This record gives sequence, C-alpha cells and structure tokens, in this order.
Amino acid sequence: MARRRPFQPTALPEHVIDRPDRLPACLDHLRASDHVGFDTEFVGEDSYRPDLCLVQIATRENLYLIDPLGCGPLDEFWDLLHDPNRVVVVHAGREEVRMCRFATGRPPTNVADVQVGAALVGLPFPIGYGGLVQEVLGARAHKGETLTDWRRRPLTPNQMRYAFDDVRYLLPLWERLSDRLKKLKRGAWAVEEFKTFVNRAVADDPTVEKWRRLKGLGGLGRRELAVARGVFAWREEFAARLNRPPRVLLRDDLVVEIARRATRTADDLNALRGVPRGETEAILSAVRKALALPASEYPAAAERENDLPHVSTLAALLGVVLAELCGRLRLAPNLVATSADLKAVVRARQPGGRPVADTQLAHGWRASAIRPHLEAVLDGAAVLRVTDPASPNPVTVQATTLTDLADNGGDIELNDE
Repeated sequence: MARRRPFQPTALPEHVIDRPDRLPACLDHLRASDHVGFDTEFVGEDSYRPDLCLVQIATRENLYLIDPLGCGPLDEFWDLLHDPNRVVVVHAGREEVRMCRFATGRPPTNVADVQVGAALVGLPFPIGYGGLVQEVLGARAHKGETLTDWRRRPLTPNQMRYAFDDVRYLLPLWERLSDRLKKLKRGAWAVEEFKTFVNRAVADDPTVEKWRRLKGLGGLGRRELAVARGVFAWREEFAARLNRPPRVLLRDDLVVEIARRATRTADDLNALRGVPRGETEAILSAVRKALALPASEYPAAAERENDLPHVSTLAALLGVVLAELCGRLRLAPNLVATSADLKAVVRARQPGGRPVADTQLAHGWRASAIRPHLEAVLDGAAVLRVTDPASPNPVTVQATTLTDLADNGGDIELNDE
C-alpha cells in the first residue's frame, strides 16, 4: 500500500496515571473520545492468567500510561471499552481483548485491529507493529523493552517511552487504513473480520474443547478421550485456583498418558514422574468420573482425512490461484484461507464429498468473493496460465465461462453500522 504522505507526529501530552486521584480526569477525557488506542503490558509466564502491569491509552489529544499497581481498581475504565460508539483500536490485540474479558466478563464491544485491517488492503499478515508503522506512516516506533519485567517499579524512562510509542501511532494507523478500506469498499469485510478476531480471542477458555490440542490424542479411543478431557478440565480448575500455568502443574504428555492407561489407583498414578503431590485423589476422581460416563457421552474421535494424492495436488494448485487472486484484489493470502480450507474445497468436489463447512471459506465475504474463483478452476470454468515466468506475478487466472469476479471482488457496500 503506497503511503500518501510522510506522517508528522504531533507531540501529544503524555500522562502517567499512578495514583487514584489522577484517574478520574483521565476517565473523563476518555468518555469524550470516540476512538481510543489500547495496549497492555503484562507478565504471564508464571501465572494462570497474565498479571496486568500497565495499560496504555491514546486519544487524538493525549497519551496515558495507567498503572494498575498504583491507581487502584480499573472498573470504570473497563466499562468505557463496552460503549458501542467508541472504537477501540489495537494491534494484534488478542491479549487486550482477553484482559477486558477477564476484568468484566465481556470483551470490548467495538474493536478495530490494525494488523487485520492492513491485511485487508494488501499488506503482509501478520505484520509487526514496528513494520506497520514504518510501512503506513513512514515513522519509527521505539522498541527494545519486549523482555522487560513490567512488574518492577519505578518504570524506567526507556520503559515509558516504549509504552507510549506502543499506542502513539494506533489512531493515525487506523485513520489511514480505514480510509483505504472505504476506498476499496471493504468496510463490511473489516467489521466481519474484527468480530471473528474478538470471538477467537475470547474462545480460549475452559468451556471450549481446547483439550483437543493435546499432542498424542490420535491413538486414543473414545473412552480414553473422555479421560483426557476430564483430567484436562481438572488441570484447568487446579491452575486457576493456584493462579499457575497449567502445564507447569501437570504436563500435557502426562495428561495423555494418564488417559492412555486409564489410571485407576494411587500406586499407578504415583508411578508417573511429574504428578503434583497431594493431588493424586483429585486426579483419580476426574478419571473415575470420566470412566463412569455412558458411552454416548464419550467425545467423538477426531476424523482422519485419508486423502488421495490428487487432493493435495489440487489444493496446492488452489494455493497458486489464491495467491494470484489476492494479488489482484490486494489481500493477504494467509488471512484469506489456510491450506486446510483449500483442501476442504477440493474434497467437496470429490464423489460423495461433503459441502464446504466449518472453514473460513464457508461464510461471509470469503464465500461470496473468494470461493467462487477457486471452485471455477476446479470446475474447469477458469484456467491458470503462466504469462511471464520472470514477473513477480507470473500467472493469471482467466475465466472461460464464469464472469470474472475479481473486477467486483471488493464491491461490497460499506456498512459500519
């Protein structure tokens, strides 16, 4: 994306809110702001939930560092992030969304992530904050404190400069990206992507089947999977109670091994290295509870896709088609679809294949503006042609019977309401 003009940063006033009496004026200013840049600094290596150490906020007029260790409860601040009329601008803001949810039970209501927005106008995905500032604004953000211990006080001048810079450019970035999104008529696409981004950020909780991410489950039957699920749930509750990282308390491989053995006795369990002391009975209780379930309540085994070689070949071909299409439409290909998404499209064209479902290409703008191009190649309605082997864009996709959707690929009316 070409820069329109070099960004000339305004020397915004910088405020450190480290006492309770300084917080009300900050909150009053934020209430009057329809856009806020939002970032956090935290330490999460040795706790179940990250320890919030600093909140950074930018408005068009001011920059703030809010110190939760010094200014007391931030309930009123978090409530401000739930106002649907206030755009909360973040960069790769998964943890910021989660921090708000931890504090209030809900994520921010109206989030705009500049990393995602950049991918929708053709910049690489994911792109780091410093790279995005340089590419879009032609400015340099101060970096170098990524490994700092944010719990220590007082903050050093370098820490504060880094923290202020982390939000200094968020609103200018969003202004330029938003303008570009509107010109490409992708405002609705952005709204859809931001909602998906927030949903994915908050889905990582004990009620979601994240136990399926354990390595080594592939060889387990449904009964053993029920045990793995039960022990995993116990570990989450135990870690939350102690505020410790779950894997520190009981390693993933031990969860799977306990399930594999369907361990029933204390002697069997204690024979495994790494089982937390004093928790033998609690773990065995989780095992017994899982084993007592009726077979109908056992989790389903993960389906294995035994693809024939041509499925992978066609999926690789679709990867080339997707790259060519995204080049024309100014989209980041790896935001649009994964290799698993492309394989699902190919499988749907096989004899007895299931319709494309539960993939990114099954819904929203991808289903209407991207998937038809891929299916057109599989159906023979479009062909891939090498036009210039020496060019950065060496291939083109030419329609045979299908109207070329690329000319209208971004023609979705903007609806940010």
